[in-house]
Amino acid sequence: MSEEQLQKPIDCADVKGEAEKISTTEGGIKTTEDKEKGVVAEASGEQAEREVNQKKVKSEGIITIGEALEAAVLTAGNKPVEWSDAAAIQAAEVRATGRTNIMPGGVAASAQSAATLNARVGSDDTKTTLADVLTGASSKLPSDKAATRKDAEGVTGAEMRNDPHLTTYPTGVAASVAAAARINQSK
Repeated sequence: MSEEQLQKPIDCADVKGEAEKISTTEGGIKTTEDKEKGVVAEASGEQAEREVNQKKVKSEGIITIGEALEAAVLTAGNKPVEWSDAAAIQAAEVRATGRTNIMPGGVAASAQSAATLNARVGSDDTKTTLADVLTGASSKLPSDKAATRKDAEGVTGAEMRNDPHLTTYPTGVAASVAAAARINQSK
């Protein structure tokens, strides 16, 4: 930029006019713009595929990983979150979203924070429970998929590796994902 351009005040009308001149297809992502509302909606091939898979899952009555996490609230909701639960929830989130890292503010991040807090708190009455972390889990996940046997094995392994006794909680996160995978396998 020249010195003259730096000193010139920015005119918002000029910026908006320049933005409208930019092509609506950038970087392989097709965008559609609603001029009246100023809203831009993006659809990539991966996003469209994910939406089709989610509609297919809902229409066939298959249980998703997010729904399995919510089922854990019904079976073990009063259980304080431990490190093994946080690891199982993280494994479930990674498998549901296909991402290798956890999302800030997501279900797994909340579970890790709860496990850290619970390790420092002495009284069980003030500890964060699975219900606090997993309520509405499927809506907190950016994407979700049907629970499979491999997903159940991964979640179970994560819970066992992070438990001091190398066991899983009988009605906990791993058990819920395993039950969902069994039901899905029978369909």
